[in-house]
Amino acid sequence: MIPEDHPRYRSLVVRERLARCAQEGIVALEGLTAHGRGEAFDYLIGEETSPGALRAERIAAALLLSAEHAVISVNGNTAALAAGLIAGLQEASGAAVEVNLFHRTSERMAKITRLLEDHDVRVLSGVPERLLPLPHDRALCLRAGIGSADVVLVPLEDGDRCQALCGMGKKVIAIDLNPLSRTARSADLTIVDELTRAIPATTRFCHELDRTEAGALSEGFDNREFLQEAIRAIIWRLEHALD
Repeated sequence: MIPEDHPRYRSLVVRERLARCAQEGIVALEGLTAHGRGEAFDYLIGEETSPGALRAERIAAALLLSAEHAVISVNGNTAALAAGLIAGLQEASGAAVEVNLFHRTSERMAKITRLLEDHDVRVLSGVPERLLPLPHDRALCLRAGIGSADVVLVPLEDGDRCQALCGMGKKVIAIDLNPLSRTARSADLTIVDELTRAIPATTRFCHELDRTEAGALSEGFDNREFLQEAIRAIIWRLEHALD
């Protein structure tokens, strides 16, 4: 039992959940390393949503609402951390949800799909095809899902798939705590925020924006500004860590 008054209570609960999901085969063991790296960057941004991240989340909502066919791509870590939150974002945005994995087995696909559906997420099903120009199983996706999407939200992403999606002309929204990652630098829009803060904020903006506002917000932004703002915030915190 983790005492609720522990100063790192939330972080420890999340680690316990990921470890349990790894034992159940939902999260790949490599995903635990990825989570630890992300948590380190969350320390550096102060474990809070910055003004820049909040602006990016508002634009992300606008992109999802303005899309002809938006898809939320879900991997094991995302499902383990935020299955219920994905359901809320799907309902608010109208986006489809597709499971896409690097460490892909039919068993893992089924377990992650079941977890999402247990939280009322409507998960696309069908026969995957090798539609992305990648040499690994991230290339496998559904023609009616990621294959035909014009906007793809990719939380906790692999950089090479992000680049491949952008190269295919799709608008890519990334959620990535590391503003220096290949994913963050390749995406059309990067939300530098922790997943379980970013998704509810984006969901809220989906409810608040009308179609006219969404259309206006989805044009004319510069992703470099969001990355630079996050990097400046990290530098400031490092310089003032002992103040």
